Amino acid sequence: MFNFITIDENSRIPKYQQIVNEIIANISNGNLVIDQRIPSINKFSEEFYLSRDTVEKAYNILKKRNIISSIKGKGYYITRTKLISKVNILFLINKLSSYKLRVYNSFIDSIGPNTHTDLHIYHCDESLFLNLIAKNKSAYDYFIIMPHFKTESLNHTSYTDKVIQALKDISKEKLVILDNLKEGMQGGSVEIFQDFENDIYDALSEAHVKLKKYKNLILFYPTKTVYPYPKRILNGFRKFCFEHNIDFQYLEEVYEDIIIKKGDLFVTIEESDLVNLVKQIREDEFILGEEVGIISYNDTPLKELLGITVVSTDFKIMGHTAAKMILEKEKGQFKVPFNFIDRNSL
Repeated sequence: MFNFITIDENSRIPKYQQIVNEIIANISNGNLVIDQRIPSINKFSEEFYLSRDTVEKAYNILKKRNIISSIKGKGYYITRTKLISKVNILFLINKLSSYKLRVYNSFIDSIGPNTHTDLHIYHCDESLFLNLIAKNKSAYDYFIIMPHFKTESLNHTSYTDKVIQALKDISKEKLVILDNLKEGMQGGSVEIFQDFENDIYDALSEAHVKLKKYKNLILFYPTKTVYPYPKRILNGFRKFCFEHNIDFQYLEEVYEDIIIKKGDLFVTIEESDLVNLVKQIREDEFILGEEVGIISYNDTPLKELLGITVVSTDFKIMGHTAAKMILEKEKGQFKVPFNFIDRNSL
């Protein structure tokens, strides 16, 4: 293997990274094949007059990427021989929902074949998130992160002190923040975000003329849940209702046998609430879109098929823009469009 490896003493690239790059390049061109044994850390360091720590750091990065593996008492072996991309990306999302997957799929469709992306879900859990970052800090070229966390009381928080510190420890050149922006955290990274409070306020304002036929506006907003929602959604809803002098209330969920009155307009966030509400409206024989109305938060193909009016982020643009900014090495902020889409339920 040493016949193929070159370490440049004058290069600005750290020597451990040169080792990683050289091994990957030689796997890609076929010089190294699956199950081939590679030199021990000690032998590699002796051959190139490198410190043992430098070689060990390189081998650990390769192990994290599942490019090599170690067998106790036998040594290190190549575990991947397919073309290994030059750009490795860790994509961290807080929950496995249809919306998050639309962002991810749009990103994968746009980023192209010369990258490798690993998807991990941290379930709004700070400890799991911090562990994933700590384990993989040196293993990826980009970190795409959707920051949404839950407190001990199951309320939503965008960032915690420990999360902020973990993100500061990642080079801003490698960091891509999606969906949820924290003002003033750091410049020089990629930030593609929603403005939760103003988005729902602006979308409802756009629909204001059509909303006038309804007497009451009810938002189903769960305050304590495994996957909590930003309180800024509730704030934007209240702001709209106050400014337009609309009677409103918010409830935790669509309760069984909930009382529905003619002139009610409902705004749902969770899919289960939308399903239960439509069932109840049909059982009570109200005419949807005339006697009562529904607006759902975030669009899906099924809502489009059923004719449900929505206020929604453009998730496809979010994923596409992230890929575009990585490929073109752009930095800065991008506000994702948020739309009012009028259908039969209003």
